Amino acid sequence: VALRRLTRIHNRSVEQPVDLDDGDDVFHWPMLYAGMAGSMNLTDAQSAKLGEYLKRGGFLVCDDVWGTMDWRLFQQTMDRVLPGRPIVDIPDQDSVFHTVFDVDQRGPIPGAWSLRSGIPYLADGYVPHWRGIYDDKGRLMVAIWFNVDTGDSWEWADVPQYPERYSALGIRIAVNTVIYAMTH
Repeated sequence: VALRRLTRIHNRSVEQPVDLDDGDDVFHWPMLYAGMAGSMNLTDAQSAKLGEYLKRGGFLVCDDVWGTMDWRLFQQTMDRVLPGRPIVDIPDQDSVFHTVFDVDQRGPIPGAWSLRSGIPYLADGYVPHWRGIYDDKGRLMVAIWFNVDTGDSWEWADVPQYPERYSALGIRIAVNTVIYAMTH
């Protein structure tokens, strides 16, 4: 809904699950979003297919990765998907933060669960990070939103109890990332 409100992109109004085991289906989608990506446990065949998808120009957003244990599992998965490709912090000046909105200040984006618990992080994931994996030409292939729950900021954007500042930040980051994925 936010993409339709804030851009000229005509997107689907519901998500489309993509199964890496389903033939070549993944290659029909320019961008994938993986929530709770810290628990991704791909087979060798799935890892190879996702790696091929990314090398062919696909884009992957990994969200809702929390703490050192999730991070280790996530890194192991990405090492199989894109062997030899380092995960780095995305620099503030990267165009993914300036495609539509200038998102110079990024901070925590807690999940709706944090409103109930009063704890804005999971495990030992105190500090938010915006990381990525780039190809040889400098194109961001994988955006990794670590120690944040950006998906919740969209899901709960219209709920008065969810703080607007988190939804506004999450929506701006998402819009920028989608436009970046479609143009780079």
